[in-house]
Amino acid sequence: MSRKLLRIGTRASQLALWQANWVKSELEKRYPGMEVTLTKIKTQGDKILDVPLAMVGGKGLFVKEIEEAMLRGEIDIAVHSMKDVPTIFPASLSLRCITEREDCRDIVILRPGVSTWLELPQGARIGTSALRRKAQLLHVRPDLQMVDIRGNVESRIRKLTDDNLDAVILAAAGMHRLGFSAQISEYLPVGLSIPAIGQGALGIESRTADGEVNTLIDFFNHPATSWAVRAERAFLKRLEGGCQVPIACHGTVSGHELTLTGLVADCDGVQCLKECVRGPVEECEKLGTSLADDLLILGAGRILNAVYQHETFNVNREDV
Repeated sequence: MSRKLLRIGTRASQLALWQANWVKSELEKRYPGMEVTLTKIKTQGDKILDVPLAMVGGKGLFVKEIEEAMLRGEIDIAVHSMKDVPTIFPASLSLRCITEREDCRDIVILRPGVSTWLELPQGARIGTSALRRKAQLLHVRPDLQMVDIRGNVESRIRKLTDDNLDAVILAAAGMHRLGFSAQISEYLPVGLSIPAIGQGALGIESRTADGEVNTLIDFFNHPATSWAVRAERAFLKRLEGGCQVPIACHGTVSGHELTLTGLVADCDGVQCLKECVRGPVEECEKLGTSLADDLLILGAGRILNAVYQHETFNVNREDV
């Protein structure tokens, strides 16, 4: 190993910095003679705090400035939460590695005195930023009131009391990484709340032609997670969706077989289409596309078009 410096680009949120620092630490352990630095980059999505992000763009709002810094040669790699990464990359950049997935489930933090979200009273107020979470919970409990919340993990947890909520829904991965596991009241089964595409996994983006850097970071790639997430992303790409619509997909690998479950719903959870496919891991992206086609045949396109056209359409980014 001859390289002396590797520069990581990252957003400056608490969770993003944890993730980037974890990558930094792993690189330093593997290459003790190499200096690894972090470059904090504020993205357009970080600056938009009072406007629903669906009104100004999609997931690219949280990676564009980081990718531009990489294209200018200011950083060598970027660390992203996989659920924030668009399915299309700029020319000369690519997703080189997908790390082993953390717990992919959603979790509930409940107000004191309640043991499970199913015991919440009629009309209980639930804080969440994700349309896919809202749709899936409303499909089971249409009486619930869904309240949009934004911010980092700590600020969302505080909203339980600050906004007089009965529960907040977050991702287990962020809670675990930031040391908030003790505050988790309940884990939602994947069958009840299918995760966001790539939830729990990190992605490392690099310049496609930078052979030296790519060789250095290849050890981060976790094959089983990579197969599953690539299938999930192919599903999302075929549906041309993002965080603006209630789409969910989750893949698991057993041996050489991939099982992929996908969901498309309307915002109220009334229409909720779910299908599953299985096949060899080598065909992960074909499986994702095939699953999306199955749902389109069942009417997913009509549901998604209605969501996009809804005049009161509103969404916040799924940060954790």
